[in-house]
Amino acid sequence: MITKTMTKLSVTLLAATAILSACGNNNNNGNANTGDKTAASNAPSAAAADTKKEVSFTIGYAAGDPATKQAIANTVKAFMAANPNVKIKDLSETTSAAYLDWLKTKDAVGEFPDLVEMRDTEVFADAGKIVELPTDLLDLFDNPPQVEGKVWNAPLSVNVPQGIIYSKKAYTDAGITELPKTYDEFLAIQEKLKSGGITPLVVGGKDIFHMGFWVNKFLIDDVYSKDPDWNSKRTAKTVSFTDANVVQAMTDFKDLFKNYVDKGWLSTGDNQTASILVSGKAAQLYSGTWMFSQIKEADPNFDFGFYAIPDREGKVNVIGLPSPAGWSLSAEAAKDADKTQAIKDFIRYFFAPEQYSPYLASVNAIPSTKEKVTYETGEQMKIALDLIADPNVTKSLAINNWWGDNQIPPQFRNWYYKLLQDLVVNDEDVASYMKQADTEYDAQVKANQQ
Repeated sequence: MITKTMTKLSVTLLAATAILSACGNNNNNGNANTGDKTAASNAPSAAAADTKKEVSFTIGYAAGDPATKQAIANTVKAFMAANPNVKIKDLSETTSAAYLDWLKTKDAVGEFPDLVEMRDTEVFADAGKIVELPTDLLDLFDNPPQVEGKVWNAPLSVNVPQGIIYSKKAYTDAGITELPKTYDEFLAIQEKLKSGGITPLVVGGKDIFHMGFWVNKFLIDDVYSKDPDWNSKRTAKTVSFTDANVVQAMTDFKDLFKNYVDKGWLSTGDNQTASILVSGKAAQLYSGTWMFSQIKEADPNFDFGFYAIPDREGKVNVIGLPSPAGWSLSAEAAKDADKTQAIKDFIRYFFAPEQYSPYLASVNAIPSTKEKVTYETGEQMKIALDLIADPNVTKSLAINNWWGDNQIPPQFRNWYYKLLQDLVVNDEDVASYMKQADTEYDAQVKANQQ
């Protein structure tokens, strides 16, 4: 499985690196000019508009990241302006609940979106809630990941690495002149920051998805970078959460939180982390490239850097493999030919360079399309792109982003993150908590098989 995945990644990276190095479009002008050009080029004539059948559909996506929410909302608004016969109802909500739980709640009350950002593709495909991506949209993308031999998603972008976003001033004030080459050197930096009177790290632990940033940093270093098929082996009970590598990963997680994370992390929302960082209340934030624009919006003059944290041996391992995620068409919407056509029109509109470029720039993402899409990248994004392009950097996925035999029970991720929150707050024993993880994992696997 991993060989096929890396082949897909290599194809994507060749395109993405060439595309973004060009830096053709200026992000400062993208949002200002795109709407008018798009409306002019796509708007039907008055006579044609009168004859077009009115169509409406709902849309849902993960709204926890303000920059992404705004970028998608802008595209929805522009599409409706260019296509006045189509009405799109945005069901997305900013909530601290996990996106999977939000979608399941929407489904339970009969509000499953017609066009949905899908992250747990295999779960909803197996449940018959989504259909394959229409074949006439496949030409938009280069080798999108498949589940059960089928393409279910129009990928919004390519997975980007996460790393430390740090205040350059805080580093200078603490006498930090070099970035860490090992994890122990990273811990030494935390000690310097702490000794200088500044909180080393801000964490948005109120939002359960945010916990995954640090959890997966350690899991990737100690588990997935060495064994990308670990999940399937756990399902088969040939490996355990109580194994030394997992216990080490979660011990590092606990120690970091106990010693260097802001004490209010459990009540801090992900959308508060940028303002805490730029205010100087904390020196660093561990997150993804989508935060760059939020930080610049919070304080355009804030000087910050970005790097991936090496492991103890000095190796760099990051999230960066492609995964089956993106826009999916609901099975219910697919029964309506007019609604399906309107959704396909929106997807093509979304990925057209005029709209897609501002979207990518807003969230600092890597394009997933065949067609070249350019935008101006800053210093931090160029570092992220170098990480993805570097063959010496190991690329992986988060615990819940694997699929096929490596798919975990869909509810386990949130349960596990909450278990680790409790581990830190109550200062519990790591090994005993990992025994609980084994028990819960097996119970969920069994329940899913019934």
